[in-house]
Amino acid sequence: MTFTFHTLDVFTNRRFAGNPLAVVLDADGLSTLQMQTIAREFNLSETIFVMAPTDPANTARVRIFFPNGEIPFAGHPTVGCAILLATRPQRRAGDEVMIRLEEEAGLVPVTVTNLDAVPRAMFTAPVIPVEIQNDATDARLVAQAVGLTPEDLGFGDHRPRLHKAGPGCLHIPVRSREALARARPIEPHWSVLFERLATDQGYLYTPGGDHPGTAYRARMFAPTAMTPEDPATGSATAMLAAQLLASEHLADGTHRWALEQGYEMGRPSDLHLEADVASGELTAVRVAGQAVHVMSGTLAI
Repeated sequence: MTFTFHTLDVFTNRRFAGNPLAVVLDADGLSTLQMQTIAREFNLSETIFVMAPTDPANTARVRIFFPNGEIPFAGHPTVGCAILLATRPQRRAGDEVMIRLEEEAGLVPVTVTNLDAVPRAMFTAPVIPVEIQNDATDARLVAQAVGLTPEDLGFGDHRPRLHKAGPGCLHIPVRSREALARARPIEPHWSVLFERLATDQGYLYTPGGDHPGTAYRARMFAPTAMTPEDPATGSATAMLAAQLLASEHLADGTHRWALEQGYEMGRPSDLHLEADVASGELTAVRVAGQAVHVMSGTLAI
């Protein structure tokens, strides 16, 4: 059997930036083991496999794999896959395309625009993130795990908090760009802390960025999930909405933030987060970004 694949750089408007993604099309004939083997061969942070939808009203059913396991949802595969499908000649119709992806976490609607230039996709997160109370988010423990001091952490009402929306993520506010640049996972503190939290992801962020409109610069580490650092993390960005709800005391309405990630590792990524708030609670979370096609080919099984 042979299968067509494409790679894209996601959350960027230029090649060789952002977060690389592999997309394997017409993957219905592949077993779970074969998908995992292919993902390990690509050895990118994620590979997404596209199959026929179970409901013909939807665009496709997809499965997403790390090199070492399957995950129910991820942001950069959702954005990249939707842009690839929306820009295929048989799907072009007007200036906007709605892509509906059946992911393991649920149905994910994605709106793709700017089709004649660098396409932009916005997805609605399938699960609203919530804060998980945990004593392990003590600033001293967190600082040890990321190679900083307790004084480097927090600003305003921002403090480390654990959130979940399926997978979990520890959001860690950092006082300065200088401290963010120094941060790195430190063992055995990292593994001890994140085992207690039952998650692999640590998302650090600080105010400002290279661009005037940027709200926060971020870095995301997940070494125990075989991702020393991720250049762009859509799912952690979506969960950031719960962190900002608590830290910024968001009023009812729609809120928007521009975010930078991956700059410290030479893969600059630009993400956009939207959150709807009603009666003090999140009601919807959306993440948007661009993607560019890099290469295509065939693989044999």
